[in-house]
Amino acid sequence: MRQTARPAHPHLLASPAFEELLGGGGGPATMSALRASERSWRLLVVRAVLDSAGSASAGPLPPPADAWRLLARARTVAEEAVEELLAYPAVGVWAAHTLRRLRGTAEDEAPLWVHTGHLHAIAASAAVRAGLEFRTAVPVRRGWAVLPALGAMRVPEASEPSEWAVAEVVARADGVRVAGRGLAEPDWHPLTALRADGCTLLLDDSDPYRTLRTPAAAEPLDHAAEWQRLFGEAWEILCDTGTGVGSDIGTGTGSGTEEARALAAGLVSLVPRPRAERFRPHSASSGDAYGAALASVPDDGEQLASTLVHEFQHNKLSAFMHLFTLYDDQGAARLYYAPWRDDPRPLGGLLQGVYAFFGVTGFWRRRGHHALGQFEFALWRSQTAYALRAIGGADGLTDLGERLVAELARRLEPLLDEPVGARARSAAELAAADHRATWRAHHLRPGPGAVRAHAEAWADGRPMPAAPSAFGLASDGSTIVPGAPARGFDTRAVLLRWLLADPAGFDGLRDDPGAVVSGARPEDVDLVTGRTAEALRAFRARILGGDGDPETWVGLGLAARAEGDAAGEGLLAHPHLAMAVHSELDGRADPLELGRALAVADGDSL
Repeated sequence: MRQTARPAHPHLLASPAFEELLGGGGGPATMSALRASERSWRLLVVRAVLDSAGSASAGPLPPPADAWRLLARARTVAEEAVEELLAYPAVGVWAAHTLRRLRGTAEDEAPLWVHTGHLHAIAASAAVRAGLEFRTAVPVRRGWAVLPALGAMRVPEASEPSEWAVAEVVARADGVRVAGRGLAEPDWHPLTALRADGCTLLLDDSDPYRTLRTPAAAEPLDHAAEWQRLFGEAWEILCDTGTGVGSDIGTGTGSGTEEARALAAGLVSLVPRPRAERFRPHSASSGDAYGAALASVPDDGEQLASTLVHEFQHNKLSAFMHLFTLYDDQGAARLYYAPWRDDPRPLGGLLQGVYAFFGVTGFWRRRGHHALGQFEFALWRSQTAYALRAIGGADGLTDLGERLVAELARRLEPLLDEPVGARARSAAELAAADHRATWRAHHLRPGPGAVRAHAEAWADGRPMPAAPSAFGLASDGSTIVPGAPARGFDTRAVLLRWLLADPAGFDGLRDDPGAVVSGARPEDVDLVTGRTAEALRAFRARILGGDGDPETWVGLGLAARAEGDAAGEGLLAHPHLAMAVHSELDGRADPLELGRALAVADGDSL
């Protein structure tokens, strides 16, 4: 495809756009600048695929160069439509994944020709948009032939899970046919456009590259109307209260409509996923897919609005990082605590997280008219500030990375003192302390020498040595052990959300909380409802009975602190050490006495 009309120039961000993005914001004009830079990034990757695919087998399909020529034809007729298609998020995932397959750095079950041949599907979609007459062939995956950003045709004769097939696409004056079927026939599944006043998102349930990472089969929805209703509610909220990440985040004077327009300019598609447990939505985005947000069916429009803000922030920072370097390879190797994840994160992931949850904090700040909104605001301002303090002095940040972190911290600081209802504030403090301590208990392993020294001091009746607190990483000499826990670290936070948002529903789950909130136990219900003495006894009994998992040790610490027992501070600061010493002593030490001894050691070291 010839690009002589647009000579190559470095992409420059005007100073206002640059400063907006450094501070977590960005208006419609800034989104236009990011879209232009992402266009160049996308074309570079697509061109790299075409160059690399030249020596690869095309399988039963024509060579990729034929697809490129069809794209060029379409562009001469409908430049804007083809540019829009090439910028489609799933095209970016296809290009990046296929390039990795060609270079041997990625694997999946499909033959390579299925991936390289997807360029024919992109070209066919472009030609349909341009109104061309043409004939080509496209891959069929699991019985579906996909035309990106348009839809998918069911091809029943090629539906065996182990088979990959080819379908002919023919466009004439009388219409388009895929595998011999017209686009008005029942086997054609067009994408649904979610429409609201000022924003349209494609609900993509069929593109094989829509899920952002591993290619997936089409999964046509039978409840698109529910998504339209939820999207309408979310958009109304965003226009009314804004995204929360405008230039006003410290002043409260921004325009909700202007902020919503920026989000509409930045997002293109919404990838639907199955409904998750209540108050546990799942969402994702990818630097390869600028403009996409993947989301589980939300509980309500407000939750969807928050999710869109969250993924919009990720999209902005990903595009910004295609232009500027925020950290180097040295910083990429180290793992950190991320207050919104159960697993340790590399520096780049933590940067993405603080940027996204800076936006989430701003959104919930505007939703403080109900208890859940106050809780979310109080929780995420605290957790984002905690992560920003931890990352501020991290090795590996570039000067620009340090500047971005400092600017986010500066803009967040005034929010830390904003008043929040006592009940929501207390719940947020409990949830934050729970997550931080449970992460330590799961992922930090104290050195054998430290464990022996503490165990020997306990056995000899001597004061325990001081144990430095870990702040965002293993700064106390412990080793970070990656891995995903069986129970989510947010379990008690989810119970708190139930309690604040739906007291009647919470009463209904008391008898068997684990049936409604995965991982929840009766003692967790006692803890979050203020029955801390009962919770303390249950947590302690579980540990003494040999069932002291990390959540139980942290629960004991939370209950002890609520009861005014010094053991709470020791157990919450050093749950990993308490567990290791308890194990070294073959369970002979009372867990509360261990916590008190650790607290005394902390006090003596001050």
